[in-house]
Amino acid sequence: MKNFNTDDTNLKALFIGDKGENVDLFKELLNKMIDEHIGWRQNYMPQDMPVITPQDRSSKSFQETADNMRTVFNTLSSRLRTESLPWHSAGRFWGHMNAETLMPSIIAYSAAMLWNGNNVAYESSPATSQMEEEVGMEFAALMSYQNGWGHIAADGSIANLEGLWYARNMKSLPFAIQAVAPEMVAGKTEWELLNMPTTEVLDILDKVQDKMDDIKAHSARSGKNLDKLGKWIVPQTKHYSWLKAADIIGIGLDQVIAGEVNSEYRMDIDKLEAQIRDLAAQGIPTLGVVGVVGSTEEGQVDRIDQIIALRDKLAKEGIYFYVHVDAAYGGYGRSIFLDENDQFIEWDQIDEVYAKHNIFQEKNDWLTKDIYDSFKAIEQAESVTIDPHKMGYIPYSAGGVVIKDIRMRDVISYFATYVFEKGADIPALLGAYILEGSKAGATAAAVWTAHKVLPLNVTGYGKLMGASIEGAYHFYHFIDGLEFQVGDKTIEIHALTKPDFNMVDYVFNEKGNTDLVKMNKLNHDFYDYASYAKGGLYNNEFITSHTDFAIEEYGHSPFEFVNSLGFSRAEWERADKVTILRAAAMSPYMNDKEIFEEYAEKIKQAIQEKLEAIYAE
Repeated sequence: MKNFNTDDTNLKALFIGDKGENVDLFKELLNKMIDEHIGWRQNYMPQDMPVITPQDRSSKSFQETADNMRTVFNTLSSRLRTESLPWHSAGRFWGHMNAETLMPSIIAYSAAMLWNGNNVAYESSPATSQMEEEVGMEFAALMSYQNGWGHIAADGSIANLEGLWYARNMKSLPFAIQAVAPEMVAGKTEWELLNMPTTEVLDILDKVQDKMDDIKAHSARSGKNLDKLGKWIVPQTKHYSWLKAADIIGIGLDQVIAGEVNSEYRMDIDKLEAQIRDLAAQGIPTLGVVGVVGSTEEGQVDRIDQIIALRDKLAKEGIYFYVHVDAAYGGYGRSIFLDENDQFIEWDQIDEVYAKHNIFQEKNDWLTKDIYDSFKAIEQAESVTIDPHKMGYIPYSAGGVVIKDIRMRDVISYFATYVFEKGADIPALLGAYILEGSKAGATAAAVWTAHKVLPLNVTGYGKLMGASIEGAYHFYHFIDGLEFQVGDKTIEIHALTKPDFNMVDYVFNEKGNTDLVKMNKLNHDFYDYASYAKGGLYNNEFITSHTDFAIEEYGHSPFEFVNSLGFSRAEWERADKVTILRAAAMSPYMNDKEIFEEYAEKIKQAIQEKLEAIYAE
């Protein structure tokens, strides 16, 4: 491909546009890909005669079938236009983890579907299998994994399941080695076997490759020793998929325990250490710890650096746990920290690099040393979940998983002889090393194309991350402390916390109100009017999402926020939860202050009207 000066990348050229402004470019490229596909069909074995003849096409039944198809598509279009959410609406949609998707990805996905490649096996999809292999290596480079590997999964839930699959098998391998090659772990106690570092286990496997199949047969995949592997600690901000993963993978829900989070909705490291030490004192190992980069409900970033430091500290005492980073939402955010050579930018150089590449349009108060250190430390975790269909701005479904050491692939691999040959000298043997079977090559084409248009560093995706974060901070500063007058009531907006990434949570409350149940109802009522429930879709002037922080899941971590609004501890415990409004501020356009301010006035008017409707009920 011809080299392009990525410093000149204009994000507005990469999306269809709020009003379809780039539709001509979209049609040009899509039609080009369709024409070239048809040309490929026509030029393949040109001696073959067409199987659909002019007589076929002029027949009555053919015309009636074609007309029926047109009618079905009219109905499809009507239903989609009537009952779809306007993710694309730059200043109107402030809700779920959805936004404009990258135009090149849409085109690549649509074009690749014409070939309908199945990336389970190279022989059924040579082109897109190679693309997925390249994407996996790009994921590894994004995480600064020197010998890493990755692949595209259906979604973050599948990727999380694979993360736990890796952890389960790695933790069980010392027992398997003891059964098959006991001399390799001679003298180790059961506790020592359960606390062997991942690298040490992999180094042993390198020495007994001739026994690998037998060792795998004695690992957790056999069902042996599952009850010994210990606890899987996930923060209270966890995604619900972790419970499903533990259920499916055989670890069991009882082994999944919550790590407490603090008032900033990050895992409390001191309490985590106490938790792991308490388990160890009872003879219970810690299978692994999940750190979240971009929590589902708050967008917050756990202190991955402190989790890693704790792992290293306890390892010296004979306690080792696997670290998985659930960066389904925030994983692409790491691109804002990589320079044009894909190297992690030094802290004292980051402002200069951001200025050079126009990451932010104005001075931004987002980045702190805590966030910087957390993103940097991802490179020391064993595995990472990353979702292109979130902050990659790529169509569904496109999740992803990355491992630090490519050797880990072997501990979960399966080889179906009719699909792929073990040891075959081909570029991509994806199906042997992943959970899924048949999978769309079109997804790989979509992700691959996005990465070529926007490299995974400050010259490409870093700009898109910057635009999203800057837009989120415009929204955060806009709403926090905003007041509305509805009759004799003054309604205030309070932001939950300073965003670690690009999600803004907030609540409405009547000034002077000390009834938390009443405040929760107000926020749920507002959500009803700012969603499909009562506000409709097509003409809704402001759309958002909501969630509940309940004591059952979050413990008392929300109390500091609740208390700051004037609610007592007794009131918090009576209400048992706080209802939060939630905006994943992913728009690529709201970093433009003029555009944001234009919509800000419209948003205020929409909020006013919704509040008036609530109080008129």
